Amino acid sequence: MSEGTMSDESVPDPESSMEILAALFIDEIDFRQVAGPATRIDLGGVQFSGAASQEGPHLWAPHLVVLVRAGAEHAGAAVLEVRFLVGDEQVARSVQPLQVDPGKFGYRLVRAEIDIPSTPYTVHAHVRLDQGPVMVVPYTVLDHASEAAD
Repeated sequence: MSEGTMSDESVPDPESSMEILAALFIDEIDFRQVAGPATRIDLGGVQFSGAASQEGPHLWAPHLVVLVRAGAEHAGAAVLEVRFLVGDEQVARSVQPLQVDPGKFGYRLVRAEIDIPSTPYTVHAHVRLDQGPVMVVPYTVLDHASEAAD
C-alpha cells in the first residue's frame, strides 16, 4: 500500500450491500415530493436526551428511525435488529424484515416500551442489519421537569 492510501478490505461494496445511513430518536417524520422527481425526508424533534414524562418509575416508548440504502446489485431484503441495552442488560429488542428496492433508500420506525426505574437513565440502541456491524445510538432519560409556576 502506498503512502496516503487506505485499504478497502473491510469496507463492503456499496452497490452489493444494504447499509444503515442513520439511526436517530425522533418525534416526527414527514415525506414530501420535490422536483426531479425526488423525495425529501423531514425529521422533527431529533434528540439524544429528554426529561422524563413523570416522576418515579414509568414506561418510556421512544421512536427510533433507521434510514437505509440498498445497493443497485443488492437483493433488497435484510433483517433489521435493534437491541436496547442498559449496560450489558437487554431491556427491549425488535427484529423485523426490511425490504428496499435495489438502488433505493428506505426507512423503518422502531418503537420499544422500556420500564424506566429512575432517572437519569441511559439506554443504548444497538442497530444492525443481517448480523452486520452495529451502530450505537444513546438516549438519556433525564429527571422530570416540573412546570414553572406562573
